[in-house]
Formats: sequence, C-alpha cells, structure tokens
Amino acid sequence: MAKRIREKAIARRENADKRPHATARYIRISSRKVKIVIDTIRGKSVREAAAILAYTPKAASEPVLKLLNSAIANAENNLNMNRDELYVAEVYANQGPTLRRYRPRARGSASPIRKRTSHITIILDQVQ
Repeated sequence: MAKRIREKAIARRENADKRPHATARYIRISSRKVKIVIDTIRGKSVREAAAILAYTPKAASEPVLKLLNSAIANAENNLNMNRDELYVAEVYANQGPTLRRYRPRARGSASPIRKRTSHITIILDQVQ
C-alpha cells in the first residue's frame, strides 16, 4: 500500500515553501468582503501595506492588518529576515464554513440566515 513514506515525507519537507507566511482561519467576515481589502495590498511593501490597511474604512482591514503583522513577526523571528526588504507576495481569502441561523418571519414561518466565515493567508517574500 504505502511505499517509501519516509522518503516522500522528507522530499515534501525539502520542497516546502520557505517564504514567511501567516494564516487566520474562521474569521467572521465573508470572503467576498475580505477580497476587496486584500486586493489593495497585493504586491506592495509591508510598510506601505500596513499604512493602507490602517486607513482603510472597512471591517476586514483590522484582521488583515493583524495577520500582516503576524507574518512580519514570523519573518523576523523565525527566518531572520529584514523588515524593510519584505513585500506581500501572495494574499488570498478562501471561504470557510457557513453558520446557518434562522430568523422568525410572519405567520409562523422562518427564513434562513447564512453567517459566512473566511480563511485568510498572507505570504511574504524578500525584494530581489
């Protein structure tokens, strides 16, 4: 059945992405609303991206800024990278599980409410 499990695991670890990243899961904002905010910081330097997020009047900018600071801290502490040389290489928001709730309506009926969540990932890289 499973052949060369150890060798495959070692090869997978060697080819793993070495860039600093951070992931926030189950954020209680729709991924559609988060994508509007993350499109503004894609490809920017971390200093410029943090400034954009600090002054963006959207609810999604607060968790994205917190996640960006976490990715920067991962780069500095775990990989010994300089903060001034980092930029946002990849950022994406995937849909998480949806919480289903019901709101009472007229004449004893109920209508569904979908409370959506999202998983946000930021991957940084050094300027070449």
